[in-house]
Amino acid sequence: MTLHLIKLCVGADSIADLAHWQKRRAAERKKNGGTGEVMHVTRMTPKRSEELLNGGSLYWVIKGQIAARQKLKALKAVTREGVPHCALVLDRKIIPTVPRRHRAFQGWRYLEPKDAPRDLSGSKADLPEKLRAELTELGLL
Repeated sequence: MTLHLIKLCVGADSIADLAHWQKRRAAERKKNGGTGEVMHVTRMTPKRSEELLNGGSLYWVIKGQIAARQKLKALKAVTREGVPHCALVLDRKIIPTVPRRHRAFQGWRYLEPKDAPRDLSGSKADLPEKLRAELTELGLL
């Protein structure tokens, strides 16, 4: 069975901000001798890794809305300042989703597939992100 994660994207105002930040961090890792993979490091390691890696994604909440997702490729144990952490290795492609309001929370949460928003497609995907968010807020999308 597939399972997803959901996480707040703190500090990003848009999907473009997230993409820029990830690209910059991956380049820094590669420059420092790493793999250059797109990763998000979190303190807690998900216990349900088998389900997550069976087609799961990380859904990003940006400015109070679930806005995008990235496929989970791997979970890697990493250590930061002697403390164990988990690196969520993500696909480089960021897939916009149908925006949906979501309250703030700390850390990450599991997200059941039935509760995950659909991927954005068609003409709605071509709208500028800010306009899409405003139309969703007004209930027009």
